[in-house]
Amino acid sequence: MKKKVTIVGTGLGALSSGLLLLKNGYEVVFLEKNLQPGGRLNQIKKDGFTFDMGPSFFSMSYVFTDFLKKCGVEMPFRFVELDPLYSVHFGGGGRTFHLYKDIKKLAEQFRDIEPQFEAKMERYLAKSGALFHDTFDIVIRNNFDNYLDYFITLMKVNPVHIPVLMKMFWQHVEAYFDSHEARQIVSLVAFFLGRTPFDTMAIYSLLSYTEFRHDGYHNVEGGMYNIVKGMVGELEKRGATFRYGTEITEVEADGDRLTMVIDKEGNNYISDIFLINADAALFRGRVLKRKKFSEANLRKMEWTMGYLTFYVGVDMKLPDLNLHNYYLGSNFEEYAHNVLRNPDSLQKPYYYVNAVSKHNPGCAPEGCESLFFVCPVPSLQYKSDWSDRDEIVDSILADFSHRIGVDLMPHIVTKTIHTPLEWEKNFNLYKGSGLGLSHKLSQIGGLRPKNFDEQYRNLYYVGASTTPGAGLPMAVISAEMVCERILKA
Repeated sequence: MKKKVTIVGTGLGALSSGLLLLKNGYEVVFLEKNLQPGGRLNQIKKDGFTFDMGPSFFSMSYVFTDFLKKCGVEMPFRFVELDPLYSVHFGGGGRTFHLYKDIKKLAEQFRDIEPQFEAKMERYLAKSGALFHDTFDIVIRNNFDNYLDYFITLMKVNPVHIPVLMKMFWQHVEAYFDSHEARQIVSLVAFFLGRTPFDTMAIYSLLSYTEFRHDGYHNVEGGMYNIVKGMVGELEKRGATFRYGTEITEVEADGDRLTMVIDKEGNNYISDIFLINADAALFRGRVLKRKKFSEANLRKMEWTMGYLTFYVGVDMKLPDLNLHNYYLGSNFEEYAHNVLRNPDSLQKPYYYVNAVSKHNPGCAPEGCESLFFVCPVPSLQYKSDWSDRDEIVDSILADFSHRIGVDLMPHIVTKTIHTPLEWEKNFNLYKGSGLGLSHKLSQIGGLRPKNFDEQYRNLYYVGASTTPGAGLPMAVISAEMVCERILKA
């Protein structure tokens, strides 16, 4: 008889786990709080417009292709490599830079502000590449059974990288580049981890290697939600079942084994194995009532920032707008230092604009554009009142209109706003922290909440707040790692 695995949540880590477990002969059932799958990798359809709700591009495409091959699944979505990767627009009448993977082509844009940019970038990327190759398979893509196992593994990493562990991302970048423009552009990738270059460890400069040298970024044809649609289709084809509108709030156990999970309506779900795709720290605290993850202790942990996201459909085309765009204010350092805790830092923000309809015309009515805005903001720990959300959004739209030379306000057909309040409510994110636990030194690798439970030997975890961390490729790797444990049990 097949062993039954019940997976709570349907984020990318859960869907990936389901495919691999089905391949290995398990019966797989998904329980999802919301009415459609995907977790933060989701989609909004409104007034004829389609928007990616969370992630809008991905890196490390080989992680997806290798994993799906292991599952015996043909790639269920189509994707194309981006070039340029994205564009960066400086405020105050500043310049626009297009981030090409061709370093010679990129260097031309810095000729007058960063002498020898090409040589500097090559040195920086050489170090980033060494960090990537010396840590990725040894530390990032590895299960650790305990702290000793983790520290013994760390000793295998080339000691030449130890000084980088003592630096923040911005300090590391400062050693290679002189101009503020180059430093800001190269350090933007730190925001992808949900913190800023000033409090993200320099070890994560390895992400620059994945951007420019290794695999770049990719756009999914038809929008990022096609990843979810494709994977759910493959799961259903192979016999997985999905139950939506089911939020798990309690559990029952017999000794060291979990016997069932219970939803808020009182329905119970019995299984041999349980895999949790809800936040690994939050589930342990609020559902399992673990003292280590009590509300008081959750507050002491370091979480990623919140996100103000809004989805705007306009009745015009914007031919000069690229697919991925970053807009920086004139106060990058001040803003980055304050954005995590100080609500007043929202006045001159850094923000991102994704024009998904640029490469996917079906995502907007003819002659229209679908625009997705993301602005890093304090989480609900530091800004609980979002009654000013419309004022903030309008100020960003006004700034964007000024930058592109078009007043968008009279052209808006539809607008949806999500503050950290909505992100917390919709996806059970602690205080609306967009990417779960941060990646500080005491919360990475074997020091993150484990992907196996401390008490119940048939309970496991997958997703951003467990190993290896946040990001779409990391979600797939997280699935690979936790399935390795399940298959060995």
